[in-house]
Amino acid sequence: MGVLVVCSGGLDSVVLAHQVGKDRDLDRLLSFDYGQRHKKELDFAALAAADLGVRHDIIDISNVAQFLTGSALTDDVAVPDGHYAETSMQATIVPNRNAIMLSVAYGVAAGAGAREVAIAVHGGDHFIYPDCRPGFIDAFRRMENQALEGSWEIDLYAPYVDKSKADIVRTGAALGVKFERSWSCYKGGATHCGRCGTCVERAEAFHLAGVADPTDYEDADFWRSAGSP
Repeated sequence: MGVLVVCSGGLDSVVLAHQVGKDRDLDRLLSFDYGQRHKKELDFAALAAADLGVRHDIIDISNVAQFLTGSALTDDVAVPDGHYAETSMQATIVPNRNAIMLSVAYGVAAGAGAREVAIAVHGGDHFIYPDCRPGFIDAFRRMENQALEGSWEIDLYAPYVDKSKADIVRTGAALGVKFERSWSCYKGGATHCGRCGTCVERAEAFHLAGVADPTDYEDADFWRSAGSP
């Protein structure tokens, strides 16, 4: 069997799904409902699976996530505006999110006979999210090697961990990804707000990559004044 891609429906994971579909043996996309306020991102993960002609599964872990309190993504806490490099963005951390999701993903991969689990963490996330850093990826890979030793051999594929979001946009452009079929905004409104950290990062990435941004933002120019400190 092939590769299981953890796909939120965001730009990074949608590009990764298309890259795996081109370069590797894509088996399926796996998404998680963790009670996120921007749950509409799951619809975009489904679009990616349909575009790629692969299976898409959504696992509901919202009953677990209700105990992971304090995050603007899951609690009654305002989503901050600004750049990811601002300390206010710590409000968007969901405790242990990637560790929980990857643990489940490895179990699904083992049951499906997949040989790799792919995740789209990238260098731009390092400042604010500890479970997106190379140290976490390396440690998780070693842990799973021990957890599955003698029964399954599954690798953790994280090709963007040392790359920027602009690099991911360039990769997606080269693959012909329809970026409008991805969702980034943490506020989960009718359109991208243009002001939250992930909207700012998205708009900035297209600018740095020199790629036209098809995203419809409520505030299309805010990112210019919210540059990295």
